[in-house]
Amino acid sequence: MSGLCSKTVKEYGLVAGAGVVGIADSKDFSSAPDGFRPTDVLRECLSVIVFGVPFPKEALTMDPPAYTALRNEKLTEMTDIAKKVAKRIKADGYKSMAISASGGKTIEIDGRKEHFGHISLKHAAEIAGLGVIGKNYLLTSPEHGNLLWLSAVLTDASLTPDSRLQSSICDGCNLCVEACPAGALGDISSFGKKGCSQHFKIEDKKFLIKCYLCRAVCPHRFGILEGAG
Repeated sequence: MSGLCSKTVKEYGLVAGAGVVGIADSKDFSSAPDGFRPTDVLRECLSVIVFGVPFPKEALTMDPPAYTALRNEKLTEMTDIAKKVAKRIKADGYKSMAISASGGKTIEIDGRKEHFGHISLKHAAEIAGLGVIGKNYLLTSPEHGNLLWLSAVLTDASLTPDSRLQSSICDGCNLCVEACPAGALGDISSFGKKGCSQHFKIEDKKFLIKCYLCRAVCPHRFGILEGAG
């Protein structure tokens, strides 16, 4: 088994196409619900490598079909990045598992079916120091704001984790909560199917995202360091 360090793993991610890469310790997921911890997916998991690729800023001015198509393209891109890095890590002699950008599901690859396990990617990214989760329940990064799409790789390699980002970006701000047409951001219990999913729809048997105001109204949508952009 060859040696593996955090610097090498991050280089794998950048070469594969990621814009940013962070590393989290699997022990820091103890507060995740049963079935959604890294060790629930890969029992021997010691480290979680999280990859991010940004949406173009123009996405926030696109109509719903164009936005949805670009979003789906990014999900495929992120899953491909995770697969490439997982393969590199396996070649180094370690166990690894790619986490699909679109959650847990079985995907057919080269005629065979492979399962990509599910963890909360935005929480993994926060633990890995890539950003903070705001009132809109989106990860917001210093460089790319809330326009960062994510995937991850679980591995039994022991890697040095990154420090969490310390930021209180939502202090004194309630813009996304007030803008949400479903009232889904005032209470976590109203989020998801009970809230924002009311503004998704199926059109011609295709998933369509109709609303992304929670991204668009955020003063940090283009980056924490850039402010409103």
